[in-house]
Amino acid sequence: MTSLNSVTTALGRASFKAAIQESMGTIHLSKAFTVVEAVTFKRSCQEAFEQNPGLKEIILDFSATNFIDSSGIGALVICHKLCQSKEAKLKLINVPPQVRMALSLTELDKVFDIEQAQSSLSNVPAAKAQTVLENLPETHPSVRSKAKRAMDILGALVGLAITAELVMVVGVLIKREDGGPIFFAQTRCSWMGKRFKIWKFRSMVTDAEARKQEVVNKIEGPLFKNDDDPRITKIGRFLRRTSLDEFPQFWNVLKGDMSLKT
Repeated sequence: MTSLNSVTTALGRASFKAAIQESMGTIHLSKAFTVVEAVTFKRSCQEAFEQNPGLKEIILDFSATNFIDSSGIGALVICHKLCQSKEAKLKLINVPPQVRMALSLTELDKVFDIEQAQSSLSNVPAAKAQTVLENLPETHPSVRSKAKRAMDILGALVGLAITAELVMVVGVLIKREDGGPIFFAQTRCSWMGKRFKIWKFRSMVTDAEARKQEVVNKIEGPLFKNDDDPRITKIGRFLRRTSLDEFPQFWNVLKGDMSLKT
């Protein structure tokens, strides 16, 4: 049995322990699986295959994990695609209820091979299951710190001030192109499956959803992405390339639906 050293990014705040035995590798995930951990995790997966060309199966152990966000979910999708390209299997084990919930909300529980956690709520008495649910944190870790929340509010106010200036120009350009609405809202999942509406400057044609079948999905699973999507408007391509379409999300940050990355 050979071992891979813990991998740490330049950020110095995330590491994963991985071990290889014959053609099977196991990666033990950390307590939280957010943007910092996601970057390190992707590197861990790549190094596992680079150091062990004969690797045929990757097992992700979630026994210590109690929180995952969209960055973590995105990293799992990338790992899934990497395993497919290497003709290797990917299995998730000891997945706790809160992580399973996040995966089910994105329908990724239908994509991944998930081994039910021994502590899963479906395998324990009702009274004990209720205790587990009551002990789950009610808020996202980022809002437990008053200082972090203050930074979010200050950053959101500055961002909204810039957004107000952008609306004067971007709004006119969007309206001039096709006369449709300036903003676009989409339902997303936040901490513990809470749903909220995320706001952006509209970058697609008004009937984009009805024309979805015209576009080839270039990623696996329930997620949808195509960089050459013909439904993106001319101004929309510019907004996406410069990330200006994301500025209205400062409203979500101010409300507490989202948090600024630090």
